[in-house]
Amino acid sequence: MVALAAACAAGPRIARGQGFDGPVTIVVPFTPGTGVDILARLVAPFLQNRFGQPFVVENRAGASGNIGTQAVARAAPDGRTLMLQANTFVMNPGLFKQVPYDPVGSFTPVIRLTRGDLVLAVHPGTPAVDAKAFADLARTRTLDYASPGIGTPQHLGMELFRLVARIPLNHIPYRGSAPAIQDLIGGRVAAMVLPVHTAIPLASGGQIRMLSVGSPQRSAAVPDVPTMAEAGFPGAEVDLWYGLLAPAGLPPALQESLRAALDEWLRLPATKDQLSAQGMVTVGGSSADFASVIAADRDRWASVIRQAGLSAD
Repeated sequence: MVALAAACAAGPRIARGQGFDGPVTIVVPFTPGTGVDILARLVAPFLQNRFGQPFVVENRAGASGNIGTQAVARAAPDGRTLMLQANTFVMNPGLFKQVPYDPVGSFTPVIRLTRGDLVLAVHPGTPAVDAKAFADLARTRTLDYASPGIGTPQHLGMELFRLVARIPLNHIPYRGSAPAIQDLIGGRVAAMVLPVHTAIPLASGGQIRMLSVGSPQRSAAVPDVPTMAEAGFPGAEVDLWYGLLAPAGLPPALQESLRAALDEWLRLPATKDQLSAQGMVTVGGSSADFASVIAADRDRWASVIRQAGLSAD
């Protein structure tokens, strides 16, 4: 953290009055301690130093992130309100009958900051050594799988696998990751999709077995674990991503100032090390790239949700 603080201080500061004329709130639509919250609290001090104004993280959790997301959608596009968001917000419109925002039309995408790999894991007592064997097993017996809740990337990732593999699976939703993981370790459920950095220590301790990663390429963190495509299930890819957005109508100059500053931050070795410890891989790039990801993922997951017959209402 000391190294990262030093890196934050290293960049040139932008003079007061250049767009940000007072404190800036970064809304996190989830509880403290979540991945998106951790990332926001790493981003805020860098931006505060860079722009010479306070950047304050505010958690507005509830309704699967919809409460905080709606607040940002309705805020003035003056740069004083930003949002650090996870890809769940592009999934919610397919899950709820009414969502108080449009992932594409209600926001100005600034930059996709990071992504995190997900992995299909099973309890060691489940007789499957790879994803194909797991699919074959699911055709012969009822298998329960856990998720942190309905509509989470972990839930939808497993539903996508179920659709691609054409197998029956029984979903057991939990209130958060901790109890779901405990039941996976205890053998009360057979499988779960987990963030790779969460799965690694559990696999090392023999508490779970990793079968396949959801990324298009093998994860650098677990290079021996095959991808879904390699296991015979192309199209079952899923990951986590986090990005910064503002209300629709943010002036392009402010959008680009934020994007350029954060793209620079992501390239710092100290940033890469800090985020890697949280299981995140830096992304960066243009605002247009991020906008394309949001639109494509909204449509993709809406299709998956329809095919799976899912609803959060």
